[in-house]
Amino acid sequence: MTNFTSDIKIIPHGRQQIYDVLSNMENLEKVKDRIPQHKVQEFSFDQDSCSFSVPPVGQLRVVIVERDAPEIIRLAVANAPIEASLFVRLIPENENETQVQLTVEANLNPVLMSMVSKPLQEGMNKIADFLTVIPYNEL
Repeated sequence: MTNFTSDIKIIPHGRQQIYDVLSNMENLEKVKDRIPQHKVQEFSFDQDSCSFSVPPVGQLRVVIVERDAPEIIRLAVANAPIEASLFVRLIPENENETQVQLTVEANLNPVLMSMVSKPLQEGMNKIADFLTVIPYNEL
């Protein structure tokens, strides 16, 4: 397995509030309009999963497979060309700020790794940036 880890970002909300929002995928439907439609399309949500289409990869499904309140949410990627898991780690900075760091564990062969390493790393940081602008107190 190969790991890709995002930069640590600061979210201006308390850890429990962030965990409560992110551990229920239905909450993310309320912020889907902030995601560029040319990159991700055809969303559907339920409490434990989110499905979407990513051109040119196709339809993907992300499923919450573990909740360790209020520290970790582990997700698995289904319908993907590779086996992958995503870990969302929430580390308290203080009462009103939380550090977030994302880690993807992916089973990549050497050829695929050379093709996807840079885009995957950039994508991890973009997702971490996105998590910092969600209005957690409004969801």
